[in-house]
Amino acid sequence: MENYIVSARKYRPSTFRSVVGQKSLTKTLKSAISTHKLAHAYLFCGPRGVGKTSCARIFAKAINCLTPTEDGEACNECESCSAFNEQRSYNIHELDAASNNSVNDIRTLIEQVRIPPAISKYKVFIIDEVHMLSTQAFNAFLKTLEEPPRHALFILATTEKHKVLPTILSRCQTYDFTRISIADIVEHLEYVASQENIQAEAEALNIIAQKADGGMRDALSIFDQIAGYSDGKITYQSTIYNLNVLDYEYYFRLTETMLEGNVRQAMLILNEILSNGFDGQNIITGLGSHFRDLLMCRDESTIILFEVGASIRERYKEIAKRCSESFLFKAIELANNCDLNYRASRNKRLLLELTMIQLCQLILPHKEDNSKKKRLIEPLTHPDNQNSAQQEQSPSAAPSSSAPPATAPKVSRLQPMISVKNIGKEEPKEAEKAQPEMREQDKATPFTDADLLKFWNTYAEAIEENAYLKGTMTNIKPVLLDNCFFEVYVHNTVQQDELISECSKLLSYLREKLNNNLIQMTVRVCENAEKKKAYTPAEKYQHLININPVLARLKDEFHLTGD
Repeated sequence: MENYIVSARKYRPSTFRSVVGQKSLTKTLKSAISTHKLAHAYLFCGPRGVGKTSCARIFAKAINCLTPTEDGEACNECESCSAFNEQRSYNIHELDAASNNSVNDIRTLIEQVRIPPAISKYKVFIIDEVHMLSTQAFNAFLKTLEEPPRHALFILATTEKHKVLPTILSRCQTYDFTRISIADIVEHLEYVASQENIQAEAEALNIIAQKADGGMRDALSIFDQIAGYSDGKITYQSTIYNLNVLDYEYYFRLTETMLEGNVRQAMLILNEILSNGFDGQNIITGLGSHFRDLLMCRDESTIILFEVGASIRERYKEIAKRCSESFLFKAIELANNCDLNYRASRNKRLLLELTMIQLCQLILPHKEDNSKKKRLIEPLTHPDNQNSAQQEQSPSAAPSSSAPPATAPKVSRLQPMISVKNIGKEEPKEAEKAQPEMREQDKATPFTDADLLKFWNTYAEAIEENAYLKGTMTNIKPVLLDNCFFEVYVHNTVQQDELISECSKLLSYLREKLNNNLIQMTVRVCENAEKKKAYTPAEKYQHLININPVLARLKDEFHLTGD
C-alpha cells in the first residue's frame, strides 16, 4: 500500500516562489542572497502555519546553493541542494527548542558552530520555537549569537515574539510574517484540489479558508478532512456540516424577520438553530459578523473587505440594499454586547432571545413616531384665543364670523364640560373662573419647621424593619431652608446612603402630609464631624487622674499599674 502523505507536508513550499501570502518577505530574502548582504542572525516571527519554518529552510538551502539563480532561488541540482532535499546535509542543522531548551543543549550547539562547513559557504542553524529556551539557555547563547564565526548563520523562528529576551531581539534582523488572506488560501486550495483530482466548490473552499484563520497548514488539514468525509467531492453543505458551521441561509432568514419586525418568527428560527446543536455564542458571533458583512456591502469602496464566494456575495448585496446604515450600526452593537455578556449570563438562552427581540424592534420606532403624530390632541383653549391662534397660523383661513360648514355638529363650542365631581356644588364666581385651576402636581402649601419636624419624627417612629435607619432619623433633625427645600446633616456616608435609599418613600409621605408636592431634600455629610477613636487604658487612667487626683495616691499605696 502506498504511503499517504497529508497535503500540509506534500505541498509544503520548497522555493520562495511557492510560498503563499508572504511576497514582501520572500523578495527581501532573495535580494539579500543575490546581493551577498547576509546578516549573521535572523528572527522569523508570526502566527502558526504561515510559513516561518518553511521560509527558514528555503533560505538556508538558497544560501548554501553552489549555483543559485539570478533572482536568489536555489538551483535544486547542485550537491548542496541535493543533500538538503535528501535530508543528509551536514551544513544545515535544525533544533527544536521546545524539547531541547536546556543549557547543555545550547552548549552542544555551540560546539557544532565551531566546526566549519565541508562543502558550502555557511553552516546554518535553524532554531524553531526559540521562545521555549530557558533563561539560562538564552544567556549561554548570547555571546555566540552576537559574535559567531564567519561561516555560521542563525535563523530563529517563534510564534510568541514577546517571550524572547530583548537582548536576543537586538542581535537579530526581525521579519514579521502576517496571516495569509482568504483569497490567497482559496487560490492555493484550488491548486491542491486540481492536483489531487478533487472537485471543490468555491463557497466550500471559502468556508475552509475562514475557518483556518490565516494559517495555510490549518487550511490544508481541514481540506484533507473534508475531502476524506465527502469521498473526493467537497461541497458547501458537506463542509458546513463537517465543520459545524452555521449556514448563511439562517442569517439571511433572521435578517428578513428583523426587517419585518417579526419577533415570533425570529424566536422560531433561533429555536431551530439551537435544536441543531449550535452553541449560542457561536450564533451571536456569526450574526455580528453577518451584520458587519452587510455593512461592507453597502458601499463599493468597502466591498473589498468582504471575502466570500461570488454567489453569496450577490445575495449579500441584495439584502444590504434593504438595510439602513443606522439599523446595521445598532445591530452590530447589540450583537457585540450580547457576545460580551454571554459567558457571565446565567440564563444564556434568555439573553439570546432578548437580543433577538431588540434586533426585531430596531425597525419599529419610525412606525411608532408616525402613529403618535396621528394621535396628537391639541390642548383646549378659550374660544377667542383659539380663533385668534388659528388666524395667526393660517392667514388664508376664513374669518370667525363665517358660517360653519354643513357637516359641523350642532354643539356650541362655548358649552362648558360638566364633571361628576361638580354636581351639587355652587358655581364659582366669574373671577374664580378666570383663574386657572392649580394642577395637582403643583400644590405648594407653605409649612413651618415644626410641621416638618413633626411628620419627620412620625415617619421615623413607624419604621420597623430597618433599625439603623430609624435610629439615624431619630438622632438627626431636618433644617428647613425655604418653603420647599430642607437639608439633613449626617455623620458618615453610611447614614447618607440609608437616607438616599429611603428618599423616594420619605418625600412621598412628607408631600402628602404637608400638602406640598415641591418638597425636596438634600443629605450632606457634616464636614466638621470628628472621627472618634477608642481610648487606650493609659489614656483612660490619665483622664480619671485629671478628674480625681486622689486616685494617684491610691495607686501608689496599693502598688497598682496605670494599665
